[in-house]
Amino acid sequence: MGITSLKDLEVWKVAHQAVLKTYRMTSGFPSDERFCLVQQMRKCAVSIPANIAEGFGRRRPKEKIRFYNISQGSVEELRYYFILACDLGYASEASGASDLLDSVARMLNRLIASISASLP
Repeated sequence: MGITSLKDLEVWKVAHQAVLKTYRMTSGFPSDERFCLVQQMRKCAVSIPANIAEGFGRRRPKEKIRFYNISQGSVEELRYYFILACDLGYASEASGASDLLDSVARMLNRLIASISASLP
């Protein structure tokens, strides 16, 4: 059985888990970061599966790739925010979240390569 909905996409599922992990992690940040780092991290995290969703909904392969590329950029941006949060002492470690981001990055690369191979 093929992929019939967004929720069938493994990359979306893992990206969604990264969002949940980010929300849980940032809930313990200092209150003075609520409108700065917390907001940036959450917005960035949500951008990953949101752009995967938008790409999934596009018909043209080049449009799909464009949105998946945007997701890739958000993965790297969020990866930096995890480093920053650890360096500031707001999180003891982000390894679980980083592992999720590594998985998302690999899956997006394979998805983009697969779509690109089908282009004329």
